[in-house]
Amino acid sequence: MKPLIGISCCTKQFGAFGMPNHAASDTYVRATDHVVGGVPILMPANGPMADIETLLDRIDGIILTGSRSNVHPTLYNGPPHAEGTWEDPARDEMTLPLIRAAVARGVPLLAICRGFQELNVALGGSLHQRLQDLPDRMDHSTPMQPSPKVRQGKAHAIRVTPGGWLHRLSGGAAEIAVNSLHNQGVDRLAPGLAMEGVAPDGTIEAVSVIGPASHYAVGVQWHPEYDWPTDSLSRRIFEEFGEAVRRYVGRTRFSPVAAAAD
Repeated sequence: MKPLIGISCCTKQFGAFGMPNHAASDTYVRATDHVVGGVPILMPANGPMADIETLLDRIDGIILTGSRSNVHPTLYNGPPHAEGTWEDPARDEMTLPLIRAAVARGVPLLAICRGFQELNVALGGSLHQRLQDLPDRMDHSTPMQPSPKVRQGKAHAIRVTPGGWLHRLSGGAAEIAVNSLHNQGVDRLAPGLAMEGVAPDGTIEAVSVIGPASHYAVGVQWHPEYDWPTDSLSRRIFEEFGEAVRRYVGRTRFSPVAAAAD
C-alpha cells in the first residue's frame, strides 16, 4: 500500500466569476506520483477549520508548496506588505499549525519556496519581504519571460554547508546551481533550523530541522519539482523524502506498539 502525501493548497480564484478554489500545481502531484511513490492528497487552505490532528493521523508525509502569495507579516512581527502583494491568510492559518504539529510528531516534511518560508516563520523565524529592494541582495524574483526554460532555469549557485543534509545529498558538492522564483527570504533563522545552503548574497536557500535522526524535515527556497526529470539533485530530494516517508510508515503504522493500539 502506498503512503499518503499531503500537499498544501492555496486559495485561488478561477473561472469567469472568480470562484474561490483550493489549488496546488500539477508539478507537486507528478513528483509525488513518479518519484516519491506516494498517493497525493490535496490539503485545502481552510484556515482554522483545518483539523490538524486528524490530518496527521492519516497522512504519512507533507509537501509544502510554493505560491505567488506571501506569508502575512503579522505572523513574524514584520511591517505591512506593499500595496498589491498577494496574501493568503487561510493558507497561513492552516500550514503554520500543521508544521509545528508535524515537526513535533516527526512526520516527514519537505518545504518548498513559500513552504520554506512558512517553515521558518512557524518555528519562530522572520522574513525579508522583497529581497530585490535590499541594497546588498540580488534579485531572486521570477524572470518575466514567456519561456518556462528561462523562468525555471538555473539562476545562481548556492554554497553548501559542509557536513550537512544537502552536502550529503549532493554527493559532497561545495556548490550547486538552483532556480530562483521568490521575493521573500529568510531574515532571522528560526531556532531549531540548521542552515544547509546560502546564495552568494547571503540569502539562506536550504535548511533542515534539528532533531532526532529519525525525524525528517527539510526545506529549500528553490523549486526542485520543476526539473526532477532532468536534474539529478532535484530528483534525489524527492527520492529521499519518499525514503523518509516509508521509514516513518514502518515505525508508526506497522510497529508492535501501533498494532497493539489498533
